[in-house]
Amino acid sequence: MPRPDDEQLISQFSDAIWLEDGLGEKTRQAYASDLARLSGWLEQQPGAPSLRSAKRTDLLAWMSRGLAEGLKTSTAARRLSGIRRFYRYLLREGLIAEDPTLRIDSPKLPRRLPDTLTEADVEALLTEPDPEIPLELRDRAMLEILYGCGLRVSELTGLTVDRVNLRQGVVRISGKGGKDRLVPLGEEAIDWLLSYMKEARPELLKGKSSDALFPGNRASAMTRQTFWYRIKHYAVRAGIRKHLSPHTLRHAFATHLLNHGSDLRVVQMLLGHSDLSTTQIYTHVARQRLQDLHQAHHPRGGD
Repeated sequence: MPRPDDEQLISQFSDAIWLEDGLGEKTRQAYASDLARLSGWLEQQPGAPSLRSAKRTDLLAWMSRGLAEGLKTSTAARRLSGIRRFYRYLLREGLIAEDPTLRIDSPKLPRRLPDTLTEADVEALLTEPDPEIPLELRDRAMLEILYGCGLRVSELTGLTVDRVNLRQGVVRISGKGGKDRLVPLGEEAIDWLLSYMKEARPELLKGKSSDALFPGNRASAMTRQTFWYRIKHYAVRAGIRKHLSPHTLRHAFATHLLNHGSDLRVVQMLLGHSDLSTTQIYTHVARQRLQDLHQAHHPRGGD
């Protein structure tokens, strides 16, 4: 239990973040619970500092103790986030002269491997739209380009007609930070794009003019949320039960390239990553896939 003066501060802080930031009840309860634990721990330390008088060394000792006792890194990071917010509040209210959390680094969270699909999953997803239906022919072309070029969904929906050069087989993508990159279109993507532009796009536009390569309603560019809904719709129809994210096909693009021996820097360039370390996460995915295959099929691979 926190001492009375700390309890009052925690209550004031909880009310403030509800009024100012609109944080949910569960988040406020978690922050208050963490601060109460910290207060109780501080009271048992030499000098029994309060939350207001706690120093950086006190907070570091408390965080280190939790991690040493098996606290999950993600939980420790959440604790620190709440404590930082608390001390910023005290500083803003003039209740402390210096924020003791300023030079405390967040616990390093393990990088979660991106969700991905097998090549069979991708094939099932891409072949699900019915090309006899103009709307679904558009979606088939979009899926082929999304997977074939490793684009972000926002990059795909933002494409304009003048960004595609079918004669050279490339598409110019405007990526993060306004940086352009040229990405090659595969034969499948080109074939489906040609079919879509000839057969479905004029019908979808209904005589209206649009620069958008893949128009939605009223001939305007489709929103990424709308196309993401379309992807999930086809995944359900194809019987794919895996968790999907807006980047799922982009992750599959990178992983499948590496599985087939592509150079990491080539994948970096195609994805438009400015830092190679961002791309390196896919080497872990590819390596895990190879390990799983070895364990499943090699006579000495495992159980």
